[in-house]
Amino acid sequence: MNWAVFAGWIAGAYLVGSIPVGYMIACARGIDIRELGSGNIGATNVARVLGWRAGGVCLALDMLKGIVPTLAYGLATGRAPDWERLSPLDVWLWTAIAAAVITGHMFPVWLRFKGGKGVATGFGALLGVFPVMTVAALGAMVVWLVSARISRQVGVSSCLAALSLPVWIYLAVTGAAKAGLLRHGSEQAGPHAGAHPLPDCLRAYLVMSAALALLVIWKHRGNIARTLAGTERKIGERVQVAPGDAAARR
Repeated sequence: MNWAVFAGWIAGAYLVGSIPVGYMIACARGIDIRELGSGNIGATNVARVLGWRAGGVCLALDMLKGIVPTLAYGLATGRAPDWERLSPLDVWLWTAIAAAVITGHMFPVWLRFKGGKGVATGFGALLGVFPVMTVAALGAMVVWLVSARISRQVGVSSCLAALSLPVWIYLAVTGAAKAGLLRHGSEQAGPHAGAHPLPDCLRAYLVMSAALALLVIWKHRGNIARTLAGTERKIGERVQVAPGDAAARR
């Protein structure tokens, strides 16, 4: 293991994650997105201020910057093609790349470490840890879509999806183990000894997904407060930019 090379991967992933896509899209229209709506540079606030087309572009690019470094690392190191044989260390290293991308989005060096909330970039990064976290990310997305349909609130939906992520991880990993797809495991102790072995990598996947869930919820603390106060905007509500709003324009 060449730790200097790995440090380079971490730094590169962080810098890619730090690209402030939403801020750049708004700046191209002469607007500082940080001065409008929730002040967030993510796709949701971009959509509220600039419309769903701009928000969709922001969403796609934020997801792309999450998946590219993560999947690139998995392919370059052989972890993606050999996913069923990964050791706990392999999982820690690969998920560390995903964490670096997400951290970059949340705390971008270019904007004094004040960035987005990590949902779109996190989803992309998890898709890149193929296939275990890809399956879990898709499950969390289903939770997000159902919640968004019912509550029409992005913050609530994002928090519920984040909370469900470790559950999806557990189901994906143990399901793969039962199907004989994972080749690293440790025998269970206790009354259930003799059942299918628990994968050694399960703890690494669970810790990473739980840490990500807690970070996403912490980044949405403002949304939670506004939801409790009854002032949180619903999905589809727009923020109007007055022509003479100098505070919002560059």
